[in-house]
Amino acid sequence: MINFNVYRARYICVAPMMNWTDRHCRYFHRQLSRYVYLYTEMVTTNALLYGDTTRHLSFMPQEAPIALQIGGSEPDHLARCAKLAERWGYDEINLNCGCPSKRVQRGSFGACLMKEAQLVADCVKAMRDAVAIPVTIKHRIGIDTINDYEFVRDFIGTVSQGGSRVFIVHARNAILKGLSPKKNREIPPLKYSYVYQLKRDFSELEIIINGNVKTLDEAHEHLRYVDGVMIGRGAYQNPFLLADVDKRFYDPSALVRTRDEVEQAMIEYILAQQACGTYIGAITRHMLGLYRNQPGARDWRRILSDQQKLATGDPRIIEEAQRYC
Repeated sequence: MINFNVYRARYICVAPMMNWTDRHCRYFHRQLSRYVYLYTEMVTTNALLYGDTTRHLSFMPQEAPIALQIGGSEPDHLARCAKLAERWGYDEINLNCGCPSKRVQRGSFGACLMKEAQLVADCVKAMRDAVAIPVTIKHRIGIDTINDYEFVRDFIGTVSQGGSRVFIVHARNAILKGLSPKKNREIPPLKYSYVYQLKRDFSELEIIINGNVKTLDEAHEHLRYVDGVMIGRGAYQNPFLLADVDKRFYDPSALVRTRDEVEQAMIEYILAQQACGTYIGAITRHMLGLYRNQPGARDWRRILSDQQKLATGDPRIIEEAQRYC
């Protein structure tokens, strides 16, 4: 049985998703759940060290708990980025060892790092020596045609020696050639049993499962075998499922926010962000799924996607859309 009275930060996480889990998305998700653990989009070490650091690292205190996901493979660069993340107030550094995109492969990081477990261990150690916050790993169960369980078992065994105690396991192989990132999320078969076995083999480590989890009932079932569940597109496309996370997984006395309450909070957020020059559509695009599977959902999406209405910058567009729901 799951002991819901014990606070576990990563019981339920929202996955890092490129072009999706930006700061506006995370603020929106935080209005739905106080405790769900949030992750940034992947940020490369070069972007942090030589780009607009403030743009990449800025977040609102209300977003916490929050982890920064980093892409890179040079221990010194990763250590410097980890220090930046800690200085900015992040709760965790997560190293991406799971992304299969060609751009990431050209940078020699992401999923291709699974072939270099000792390098990943060295990267982890460099970051652990530099900061006090946790350093975690997100990875696949295998790459290309390597399908045997022993591969991912040995990967974790080696990397954990670098000091990481938390492994977020996407329960599919990463196909480095021939499949797009989208198809890599759909075609390689899911092998949840591998992740369950990892928890049995590494009982001292925190094992989080990821891969096509769409409902909280599914998450509850996974928690019989692992320490936490990471939900990706299921949470983005149907964000209101996060409204039940606190009460179900963290605090039985937690209040469940209504859609109306979330909308009002987002209107206030939009007004504050517009004062800083933010385009309203950069925020409302993350809210399109709020009424998924509810009456009026199509009109809600239609109005919040109307470029002419968005161009006015009037946050009452949310109230207009809500009239159909």
